[in-house]
Amino acid sequence: MRFDIIKCHGSGNDFPLVDARGIDLADDEWAVVARALADRRGCVGGDGLLALTGDLGFRMWNSDGSEAETCLNGVRCVARLAFERLGIDAATLRLRTSAVAVTRAADIAPGVYTIRETAGPATRDVTAWPLTGEGAEIVERPIAQLSSSRPFTAVAIPNPHLIAFVDSIDEAELIGIGLACEAAPGWLPNRANVSFVQVLDAEALFVRTHERGVGLTDSCGSAMAASAHAAALTGRIGWGREVTVRNRGGMIRARADADGMVTLNGNATFEWDGAVSVDLATGIAGDLTIARWRNDEIAAWAAVVDERSAAAC
Repeated sequence: MRFDIIKCHGSGNDFPLVDARGIDLADDEWAVVARALADRRGCVGGDGLLALTGDLGFRMWNSDGSEAETCLNGVRCVARLAFERLGIDAATLRLRTSAVAVTRAADIAPGVYTIRETAGPATRDVTAWPLTGEGAEIVERPIAQLSSSRPFTAVAIPNPHLIAFVDSIDEAELIGIGLACEAAPGWLPNRANVSFVQVLDAEALFVRTHERGVGLTDSCGSAMAASAHAAALTGRIGWGREVTVRNRGGMIRARADADGMVTLNGNATFEWDGAVSVDLATGIAGDLTIARWRNDEIAAWAAVVDERSAAAC
């Protein structure tokens, strides 16, 4: 089966993107397509697969073929596709279990297509995940069933996140905790994302995430939103104050409000347009053709990442 795709990214979180409004596939077939296109050993690669569906619907599959409740970096890319295909500049995207308001925003850097999205409310009832044996809420305390003494804060937006604020990021430790959650233990059957977060100053955070269904990733939009909420909840930043949230892939601007809503301003960068075939029987992608490179957008985002890296030195 042949698919027209756009290779895109939000804050370095990269995906093949499909306009799926006219495509009729079963859920298990979409999982095959996601694994084939997101496989970094194959011809496309990415952190998952994004799809614009009918009536402004959004779907996202992780690279392992599992479907996520949301992907806030991916939402911006799907919103841009909807805006361009439908000739609009604001909408509400329907996700699996929630909705996100999206609108075209002023560019966060020269030449960087930017979308503002408002998601939430963030919730703290971990019994809904479910995460069992730890009470209803986890705010700044260790989780007995993890082999770690670090205090975590648990937030769903609506993806489930465990967030620890750290002085420095030990990636081996992060991966170890992330894999423990990825194993879907009996107390956490639907798994969870795990983030280590550094508070750079009163107006900036740095987030490193082990993402459910993906692994260690340069960027996770819902993790950045959940981290901003958790930072405000624990008094590290102020409610209603816009801050810069940095990661390996770049940055966004975020504002966590006391009602649980989180607003992100971030890029929706399109890198190239092309087409690729996926054999649904074998799960192998091939015969990729690239019709157009969007070199100006690639260069504009590279300047943002270079500036972020220089500022960190």
